[in-house]
Amino acid sequence: MSQPNQARTISLSGLFRISRPVNLLLVAFTQLMTAFFLIETSRGGVPVLEDFRLYLLVLSTVMITAAGYMINDYYDVKIDYVNRPEEVIIGKGIKRRVVIFLHTILNFSAIGLGYLVAPRIAMVNFFAAFLLWLYSNRLKREPFIGNLSVAFLTGLSVYLVAMYYQKNELLVITYAIFAFFLNLIREIIKDIEDRDGDRKHGCRTLPIVIGFRKTKQVVFVVAICFVSAILIITFEINKPELFYYFGGLGLFFLWFMRKVYVADRKSHFSQLSTFAKLLMLVGTLSMGFL
Repeated sequence: MSQPNQARTISLSGLFRISRPVNLLLVAFTQLMTAFFLIETSRGGVPVLEDFRLYLLVLSTVMITAAGYMINDYYDVKIDYVNRPEEVIIGKGIKRRVVIFLHTILNFSAIGLGYLVAPRIAMVNFFAAFLLWLYSNRLKREPFIGNLSVAFLTGLSVYLVAMYYQKNELLVITYAIFAFFLNLIREIIKDIEDRDGDRKHGCRTLPIVIGFRKTKQVVFVVAICFVSAILIITFEINKPELFYYFGGLGLFFLWFMRKVYVADRKSHFSQLSTFAKLLMLVGTLSMGFL
């Protein structure tokens, strides 16, 4: 006799949870903030928020991201039963074949929407969808390359707006670099948090390959590169308000890194992962002060 929680093909609450709506809203919010505050007008001089192609671009990015979360959960069911069993949805509220179907539909729809914006946006969407599948299927189980892939796509989602409108690209690159490094740190922290389940299922993430303490050292090296890159580009742009804002944010980042230094429990790293997301939101809000 089948279990009740496996009888349903799909549940709306389960679909809602595996698509990470808060993260999707953050992606959409970041792209809209980039367009409104850094791009401002489309190529024809029309306010960018009146350009329907912007919303197609944002929607396609959100769909690619949601599909990425779904395929990641699909491949990680066994690992998640160890790391966070109460959060496992696939195989309970949603059947596995339904997840694959939704993942495929979302990706193809996003590529189609990207083509309506511009052929190069469709190509970027195709590349992002493929890389997210490759990450979920293989790269996330390898040391560092998986972290790097997700961080790259996070930065790319910010830069994509400037890539389409071809305006203020250097300024947008600053925020893309900010998103890239902060997400890279967050991904490594998540690997530390999930090392028990990853080890049990044969993953070769940084904490498993080089150990807990050396992985924290890698986080500090990435943090130094992060601060250096932001300083170099901020001086290149030569906008004092940007320098002051990132300088103030740097104080919170120092506090964050101190927390990384003293963290030694799973709950600590879970809190740090959430705080990294908040730092990204605060950094995005600085666009309104430029």
